[in-house]
Amino acid sequence: MLTPFHLAYHVTDLGAARAFYGGVLGCREGRSTETWVDFDFFGHQLSLHLGTPFATTNTGKVGDKMVPMPHLGLVLPLDDWRPLADRLTAAGVEFVLPPSVRFEGEPGEQWTMFFRDPSGNPIEVKGFKEMEAVFGG
Repeated sequence: MLTPFHLAYHVTDLGAARAFYGGVLGCREGRSTETWVDFDFFGHQLSLHLGTPFATTNTGKVGDKMVPMPHLGLVLPLDDWRPLADRLTAAGVEFVLPPSVRFEGEPGEQWTMFFRDPSGNPIEVKGFKEMEAVFGG
């Protein structure tokens, strides 16, 4: 059984973060103050603090595309990934890498999408038919 991770990073606007993480992504809000807010990020504790977001560069190669590094990632069962991809698309989120499949028909087949939150923090969400394949099994 996997245990939740805790990740804290900066955002520039808590209202925009609440609208995106709570409204678009559907994460439940937890504790907060005037300078930070916690979210249940698909079973993990995400703490968003007011400040300057971390710098990123497009140095990660995914297929023939370059994606932002570093980035936050999430792995979901495919049945949960698809509705999230649809929700992000319907919300007009601009994708760095639109929802697509990689390694189709091969071991490790996965769906992926990259996008940024309103503060520019990059997020990748992967979807797997078989969660056992996440670690190459």
